[in-house]
Amino acid sequence: MQRKIPQRQCMGCRQRKDKRDLIRVVRTTDGTVCLDRSGKLNGRGAYVCPDPECLKKARKARSLERSLEAEIGQEVYDRLEREMEDGRG
Repeated sequence: MQRKIPQRQCMGCRQRKDKRDLIRVVRTTDGTVCLDRSGKLNGRGAYVCPDPECLKKARKARSLERSLEAEIGQEVYDRLEREMEDGRG
């Protein structure tokens, strides 16, 4: 029997995709916001496609802020975009 693959919605393009194909953005317990490519960091999470365009859409719609229940500053979005483009997180 094949295992069910969890689905999550991208906060940018709003499409449902396999969880492993998305990048988790997490608000940790100390309030910092960062990328979590492992998906195992403690904290509240939201998902975006590994595409800087989806991050820009989520930024414009403020969907990450609503989902993470936190204010996200300009510098945090810039850092997330750099990390996404560099392929680390």
